[in-house]
Amino acid sequence: MSTFDEDLFLKGLKQRKATLGAEYVENNLAAADEFTLPFQEAMTAWCWGFGWGDDVIDAKTRSMMNLSMIGALGKMSEWELHCRGALNNGVTKEELRAIIHVIAIYCGVPQGLECFRAARKVLEEAGL
Repeated sequence: MSTFDEDLFLKGLKQRKATLGAEYVENNLAAADEFTLPFQEAMTAWCWGFGWGDDVIDAKTRSMMNLSMIGALGKMSEWELHCRGALNNGVTKEELRAIIHVIAIYCGVPQGLECFRAARKVLEEAGL
């Protein structure tokens, strides 16, 4: 029995590309093999189709929430990726700073510093 939901996957694929960039997403999917492809498909459908696919919370707010949660978890590769996505979704440099301040207050100054390092890299790449 297959649990693959193509409609939810396609909805998620559209949102994932809008946030992270089509090139990144296409490269990520192209690099998947038979071992990792089911996860990529499920994550795209579930996280991006179901989780990001409704209009209750706008993409900018979701990005801000993600940065806070991923920062709290200390998953810096994902934080950097979602920092790029947040800029694509309209989060400003000033808003990034405020998000990092909250991370530092609730998760510790060292974690805030890690987020500032990653944000600086992303902002420089974006020319901001």
